[in-house]
Amino acid sequence: MKNATHTFTFLGTGAGCGVPAFFCSCAACEEARTVPLARRGCCGVLVEGQKRLLIDTPPDLRHQLLRENISSVDSLLFTHAHYDHVSGLGELEYFVRLKRKSPLPLRGSAQALESINKEFGYLTECFSQTQIVAQESFSFDGITYTALPATHAPGTFGFLLESPNTSLFYASDTGSLCEETRERVMGVDICVLDATFWKKSWMPESHFSAQEAIEEGLGMGVGTLYLTHLSMHYDEPITCAGLEDYLAQYDGQVKLAYDGLRLNL
Repeated sequence: MKNATHTFTFLGTGAGCGVPAFFCSCAACEEARTVPLARRGCCGVLVEGQKRLLIDTPPDLRHQLLRENISSVDSLLFTHAHYDHVSGLGELEYFVRLKRKSPLPLRGSAQALESINKEFGYLTECFSQTQIVAQESFSFDGITYTALPATHAPGTFGFLLESPNTSLFYASDTGSLCEETRERVMGVDICVLDATFWKKSWMPESHFSAQEAIEEGLGMGVGTLYLTHLSMHYDEPITCAGLEDYLAQYDGQVKLAYDGLRLNL
């Protein structure tokens, strides 16, 4: 196998309120207050080779980029336009105006772009927008990205990333995958799936429980499955230590994503 050409870094791996939530004293939040590894910001990803692409711009973005020593970004890609995935877009305004000095490319579904323009209309000149549709592929910095429908808000995508070495499917917000998406990502090397809830999923139309995500991923014959978008608070709280103990039965095939975890592509 060739040497890895890119890295895939989890900037954040938590659901909307993060872990710990400022208002919560459950076992998971108390663990995160004393164990740095257990802390989770909102979901976002950095793909880095010769250039850098962000998947989503969570509200924690400035702190996440500082933590990873990132001083420039070359392109943006959005899964969807909920607050916890887009609200950090404003953090890039002065990077564009003062350092880059040219619009930053931004891709998303029609619904995502509509929401972004409504919320960040004052930043229109900072971003050059390209609408993408389901099943569409594009190449950036040696990686092919394919937008695949996710079961979440209208216009939500998961993304299949294909490098010369590795295939990776990233769907941070989704319930049960539709058949066309499932068929497209069968047998990928790495799969990253929403596992918002621990026990029962309160929102089965748009999120997985941890066990549902495991069944979905392993049912597709993936190489390694990473769980992300972890709320840890619901349906009942569970600590990272507790989840790691539970996942031990899968002999390393199912893993927890953590903020700052870096994978090779």
